Amino acid sequence: MAEIERLTITLPSDMAAAIKGAVNGGDYASTSEVVREAVRDWKMKRALQLQELAALKTDIDKGLADVAAGRVRDFDADRIIERGRTLLASRSPSA
Repeated sequence: MAEIERLTITLPSDMAAAIKGAVNGGDYASTSEVVREAVRDWKMKRALQLQELAALKTDIDKGLADVAAGRVRDFDADRIIERGRTLLASRSPSA
C-alpha cells in the first residue's frame, strides 16, 4: 500500500462547499477521496499536456530543420485558407 501523508490545504469557500456537497450527497466517502480523485485527474491532464508539448516541440524542430535544409515553399495565404476550409468541410456533419 502507498505511504500516506497528511496535508493541510486552503481552498476558496465555493470549492470547499463543492467538495463537502459531493461527500454529503454520497458521491464520495470523505473529502480526502474527492481531493485524491482531483489530483489523479490533474496528473493525467498534466501528462497529456506534456505529451502534446513534446509533440509540438518535435514538429517545430522538424520545421526548423526543413528551413535549414531549404525544404520550404513560398507563403501562400490563399492556399492555406483553402486547405483549412477543405479540412473543416470534411469534418462538419452533413445537413
